[in-house]
Amino acid sequence: MEEIKKKQWFAIYTKPRWEKKVHSKLLEKGVESWCPVQKKESQWSDRKKIIDDPLFKSYVFVHIASEEERLQVLTTNGVLRFIHYLKKPAVIRDEEIDIIRSYLLEKNVTITVENLRQFSENNKVVIRKGVFMDAEGTVIKGGTKKVYVRLESLEQLLIVEFPAEHLSHKTVM
Repeated sequence: MEEIKKKQWFAIYTKPRWEKKVHSKLLEKGVESWCPVQKKESQWSDRKKIIDDPLFKSYVFVHIASEEERLQVLTTNGVLRFIHYLKKPAVIRDEEIDIIRSYLLEKNVTITVENLRQFSENNKVVIRKGVFMDAEGTVIKGGTKKVYVRLESLEQLLIVEFPAEHLSHKTVM
């Protein structure tokens, strides 16, 4: 009898600009996937348009448990590979998915994503207002308006812009 495993989130790497297509194709196959998007104004030659822009370029998240599902993901047109961490497919913690979802629900917040490898650690802060209240972050590179929330398993930073008065320095005990 095959052991039933608990579903886990994984990140897959897609062809450039294929995030939403891959997400749709995975859903058609019955694979639970998520492509986080945020509204963005895009300038076209004759007009401006509001689009759903993928938050993580060339990344889609899948919630799978079996080898069969893993193979379904890998054989999907547009999927290049699973993201690996320490030579194994990187498991994305449920809490990290929940944090991203919370950020996307916050009003009047602009989110951009930077690769974690571009930055080094600096000052620790605590967020004092909003959905992020009491969350800790690392301010990197300037830091008067941006908080970088480290998502270790993705080697990505989620950059959330909001008023500087929402921050205070973390006190070391």
